[in-house]
Amino acid sequence: MTITIEKPAPIILQGGKHAGIRRWLWAVALLVFVMVVVGGATRLTGSGLSITEWKPITGALPPLSAESWASEFAKYRESPQYKLLNEGMSLGEFQFIYWWEWGHRQLGRFIGLVYLLGFLVVAARRLLPWRSTLVLFGMGLLLGLQGTIGWIMVASGLQPGMVAVAPVKLTLHLTFAGLFFASVIAFATWLTPPRHKEASGGRGFAMALLIVLFVQIALGGLVAGSKAGMTYNTWPLMDGALVPPAANLFASQLPLWENFVDNPVLVQFNHRLGAYLLLGLALWHALAMRRAAPGAGAAKRATVIAGLTLAQAALGIVTLLLVVPLWAGLAHQALAFLVLAMGVVHVTRTRGAGG
Repeated sequence: MTITIEKPAPIILQGGKHAGIRRWLWAVALLVFVMVVVGGATRLTGSGLSITEWKPITGALPPLSAESWASEFAKYRESPQYKLLNEGMSLGEFQFIYWWEWGHRQLGRFIGLVYLLGFLVVAARRLLPWRSTLVLFGMGLLLGLQGTIGWIMVASGLQPGMVAVAPVKLTLHLTFAGLFFASVIAFATWLTPPRHKEASGGRGFAMALLIVLFVQIALGGLVAGSKAGMTYNTWPLMDGALVPPAANLFASQLPLWENFVDNPVLVQFNHRLGAYLLLGLALWHALAMRRAAPGAGAAKRATVIAGLTLAQAALGIVTLLLVVPLWAGLAHQALAFLVLAMGVVHVTRTRGAGG
């Protein structure tokens, strides 16, 4: 495939009157990024099940009296997590995990409010064509769905015998956060004038790289949900081998698919394989773009993505070897979303072979 340098195609929507929309979308993206980090801290501190009810409106008000705190603590003491894992917890310890979960939910409410107000301004003033406004409306529905999935996830951890949320539901929660984050980044990038010359070609591989990145983030969600990072804390070997025995990878015979979401050995092994694949693709793509179109925006972005992916792989190894300390776990999750953001910008900016 021949890659040629072209001047950026004019985009009417990139006029100065849309600067406010761009700032709004980038602000939403930043808030979602912070939300992902706070969500990771909520998970790693074991705080996600501290609030046992879902009250989208009235739940915004935290306990303000000793009686209110006693009531919330009593509800938590009825949960399986308390009875099986945290029995004997003091009120002060409960308040610590409660504030993490409350902050996570409150930030979610704030993001919803910021997005809703911005959308209403765009729609009421007809600042964008109706099709673009409809896309923004669909993105708002995606945000609402993400909040609903969050409660479904929490509810899974309140079932009898559970001390944490179901890994699949945690993965869905993380993946849908990534989808909304990616949609906001893509729309904001589309409205932002390009700063570099663009190359015609390479979009297909950039899209494939983005898909693999999404899959790897989902695999990371399964690692978090099944706590697979707390075991086999060596690298590059895993349980003394590059490939663990099949008896360990598929310890659960029926149903076989449960190994892919609940078996820490297979879950961690798949995440390792995903990391190797993603790193290899990112490095190859960067080299190919730099050879085909040196100096072009696509080549520069591909190089940045390769560098971020390499840093993320190194951080993942450190996180594993240290048995997932809070700082490393949060940094690993945050950097994953930075790579995702760059991958979305790359796909949005990179032009197809046919222009």
